[in-house]
Order: sequence, then structure tokens, then C-alpha cells
Amino acid sequence: MNRFWKPFFFVFLVVSAAMPGAAQYKGIDPNVLGKATAGDAQSQYLVGQAYALGKGVKQDYEQAAGWYLKAADRGVGQAQFELGQLFHLGEGVGQSDSEAAAWYRKAADQGLAEAQLNLGTLYDQGRGVEQDSGKAAGWYRKAAMQGLAEAQYNLGTLFERGVGVPQDYAQAADLYRRAAEKGNASAQFNLGLLYDNGQGVPQDYAQAAAWYNRAADQGLPRAQFNLGSMYAGGQGVPVNLVEAYYWLDLAANTWNGARQEQAVKARDTVAGRLTASELFHAQERASKWLASHQK
Repeated sequence: MNRFWKPFFFVFLVVSAAMPGAAQYKGIDPNVLGKATAGDAQSQYLVGQAYALGKGVKQDYEQAAGWYLKAADRGVGQAQFELGQLFHLGEGVGQSDSEAAAWYRKAADQGLAEAQLNLGTLYDQGRGVEQDSGKAAGWYRKAAMQGLAEAQYNLGTLFERGVGVPQDYAQAADLYRRAAEKGNASAQFNLGLLYDNGQGVPQDYAQAAAWYNRAADQGLPRAQFNLGSMYAGGQGVPVNLVEAYYWLDLAANTWNGARQEQAVKARDTVAGRLTASELFHAQERASKWLASHQK
């Protein structure tokens, strides 16, 4: 979700729809609206936010973009970031990754961690900007230093793979741990995998199982599969075939394609080692989890 800008006249034409009549402002604080109309940048951002969120007015991304642009042009970093997101998603404006990148850069230069993360993602993927893993790592690092879990995770993946930065499993593990402790499921899984393989940390199956468990509880299929396999083999945890079936069944029901087939095969192998009562209780528990987590 990031954007950059093309020539100013293009942006203006995209977002300069007719401003609403007075009746359409109903619900917005008159003091804020008055200041915004008079040119106060922070108030213009607040009016834009009201339209973006539908707070006090009907949600209208086109109007949000118009007000965000006014504030963004006056240097309000949060408005620059929000405008970038609108361009990234094509909400209220024409979808444009290059516009997203431009506005994200302006906000990122002001130190907004979310903008730094999104700009890094665009460089990582080569969307709206020329693909550059080194620049992606640089922006991820800035956001990671501000404690943004997703940036810590993304930077960790670059260190693990040695893309844009020298390969460093210990650095990857440290970054994954920081994100994992904030609840990032992918970081929890990747940290578990490093413990599983002894990369960047001492090999420790108990630690691997513990981190897989935390990611599995959040519904990550690959973590559910690995945890179920560990219970089936007694690796890092005591052998527990009911637990093994439970986690493998969840993976089998949430994965797709070849991985789903792998999970089904592993689950069915475990099922053959359970009593009818054990199988019933494991299936019942899995059904309850799926019912509460799937729409």
C-alpha cells in the first residue's frame, strides 16, 4: 500500500472533484471545518479522515483524497501517508503505485514508520519504483527501529535469504524475535523454523515447538502442520497423537493445493493410530476451532 507522485497537475485532476455542499458536512465539527476551509493543514487532514472513515459524514474516498491532498501539500506527514494508501488501493483516485510511492516517500522522510514500511515494500516488489532490495532493506530498517513488527519481520526475511543485505541468520533470528513477541504470526513461525534447523540460534526443538504453537494458535497452516508433525514424532514435545491429529486436521482444512494433500496424508496416518474415542474428540475440537475462525 504505497504511492508516489506524477506531475502535480495529474494529482490535482484526479482528486479535485467538486467539494460537497454545506449539508454534506453535517457531522463534522464546525470548528474543525472552519479552520480547514481557512487553510489550516491539520484540520484539512481531520476532515479528510472523517470522509475516509465515514465519521459524521457518509464515507467518501474521493472527498477524503481532496482534503488529504490539501493537507499533504502543506507537509502533514499523516495526510501524505493516507493519500499514498488511497493511490495504492485506487480508492477515490486512480490506482497508481508510482503515485503511492511518491507520497509514501514524503511521509517516510518525515519519519512515519508505516510509510517507511510501505515504501520498502514497493522497492522490495518493484512496484511504482525500480526493484531494489537494498533500498527496501534500508526503509524496512528505519521502520523496524521504530518498533514496527511487520518491518522487523520483512527485514528479517531479507537477512535470512541474504537479499539486499549480507545473509545473517543470527540477525534474522533477532528481528523475527522482536516481531514475534509483538504477535506477528509469520515471524513466530520463521523463528520456530530457525530453532528447528539450528540457524542463527542453537538447535532447540522445544523452542521450535513453542514458537510454532504461538503461530498455529493464530491460524498459520504451516505452523499447524509443523507442530502436528512434532507431536506425532515426539520432537520437542511429548508424543501426543490427539494433539498431532488436531493440528494436522486444522492444516488440512486451511491449506491449499499440494500442501493440503501433504497435511491430509499426515493427518490420516495419525488417525489410523487413534482409538475411536480419541479420534472423535480430536475431530470435535478441530471442528469447533474451524467454526470460530472461518466465516
